[in-house]
Amino acid sequence: MSADTQDATQLHGGRLVAKRLKAHGITRLFTLSGGHLFSIFDGCREEGIELVDVRHESAATFAAEGWAKVTRQPGVAALTAGPGVTNGMSAIASAQQNGSPILVLGGRAPAMRWGQGSLQEIDHVPFVRPLTKLAATPETTAEIPGLIDEALVAAVTPHSGPAFVDFPLDVVFSEAPESDEGLSLPDAAAGPVPDVARAAALLRDAERPVIMAGTNLYWGHGEVALLALAQELGIPVFLNGLARGCVPADHELFFSRARSNGLKGADLALVVGVPMDFRLGFGQSFGEETELVVVDRAEPSRDHPRPVAAELYGSIGGILDALRTSAGGSDTRAWVADLRAAETEKRQAERAELDDDRAPLHPMRLYRELGELLDRDAIVIGDGGDFVSFAGRVMDTYQPGCWLDPGPFGCLGCGPGYALAAKLAHPERQVLLLLGDGAFGFSGMEFDTLARHGVDVVAVMGNNGIWALEKHPMEFLYGYSVAADLRPGTRYDQVVEALGGHGELVSQPSELRPALDRAFSAGAPALVNVLTDPEVVYPRRSNLA
Repeated sequence: MSADTQDATQLHGGRLVAKRLKAHGITRLFTLSGGHLFSIFDGCREEGIELVDVRHESAATFAAEGWAKVTRQPGVAALTAGPGVTNGMSAIASAQQNGSPILVLGGRAPAMRWGQGSLQEIDHVPFVRPLTKLAATPETTAEIPGLIDEALVAAVTPHSGPAFVDFPLDVVFSEAPESDEGLSLPDAAAGPVPDVARAAALLRDAERPVIMAGTNLYWGHGEVALLALAQELGIPVFLNGLARGCVPADHELFFSRARSNGLKGADLALVVGVPMDFRLGFGQSFGEETELVVVDRAEPSRDHPRPVAAELYGSIGGILDALRTSAGGSDTRAWVADLRAAETEKRQAERAELDDDRAPLHPMRLYRELGELLDRDAIVIGDGGDFVSFAGRVMDTYQPGCWLDPGPFGCLGCGPGYALAAKLAHPERQVLLLLGDGAFGFSGMEFDTLARHGVDVVAVMGNNGIWALEKHPMEFLYGYSVAADLRPGTRYDQVVEALGGHGELVSQPSELRPALDRAFSAGAPALVNVLTDPEVVYPRRSNLA
């Protein structure tokens, strides 16, 4: 080999990072500038990977998770050394609890001076490792391509989640030979199909079956198989998390308001891709006599809180197809009709709140107006407490990947990052960000990011001037509240205008629809700041702990 040929095959570490990202279909890197990352930035520029820079590293990491949530492909963030990585920790924890496949690239002080007190020198791996499926540091430049592959494979392998690789400054700026060889990412829908005979027999004998499905149904691409199973056997379906939309909200077998009736009244529940955590009452949301069949992508990380009759782990779609072809089932028409009657009654009971003309507004009135305005494929993102809880209860979702909320980690501030990624991934679709006024304080500066990148997300804020999720329960328990009040009527719309966006203030119901119409046609990131009634209490029933 000539010297010229040998020189041509040498690439710096950042270029090696970018080439492996590109090989796996990564088209965007979410980041905030830092000198430790310059080599990676240069590599991405050369390989045609778009850099999307934000105002805080948590937003970069939430954007990577948002990308994963709306595309079901790995999202990637790059965080500079030290505080850049620590700023991203909450978003990494969110991705862990949501099973979101993301790769976080970290800067790192140079290995050659390690321990001598370089700028932002800290060993990230020990404190990142508990939150990730893989956390590692390459010792040489030549190790970089293989480590990127290993991290992405770890991130997408069930149970999916975050992975982390940081790069010493001297290692990532040095050169090593290019290699076209690498690992392929596993098929997220693939996996074994275990023997379903026991579960099929239980399903065959059930008179009042239900399906309760959650986020791993979505990550496992199981929605087609679930809908086919439900339709063929006439099984009512309830959904939470990222599974929302995997059965359209207007399908005859989809239910939401009648969930308590369905789960308590069922004699058999297929629990698909959802843990029995606080959202399912630690298993007590089901009836005492309900037999449970658990279906998931992999075995759970913790024990089930109550006995289950059968467990099936592997390809969710394959397992559901096997159940459909082998189970048969009873005539469920009377059961479905009973649930439909309960669903209809509970929806009708909401009408007074949906039509409420008070000022400041009732959050339900706001959601009625939004329901009339949104397209079926609109992506709705919730970032807030009580305000978003109302949305989760009443807003309908029709397609997979169209409802994003913080998930069980409940980390506020996720919304602008999610919205940024969602609109970049689907520029032709409406992207609606639902914000509490408290949540705005975590990442409101990201409206500058949206404006700079020309991302015309529409945000609607429920501005009640309090931390409602804490204020009302504390007053119920103690007769008073502390640390639960914000400044009433703050003009967050003017903040967004100052950052380059479009702002609207709504204080009367009659002002709402015109303001929403103007926001969706503004051609810029917009915030509709809706003053809502602080006396409205969300009727929370979940036992959070």
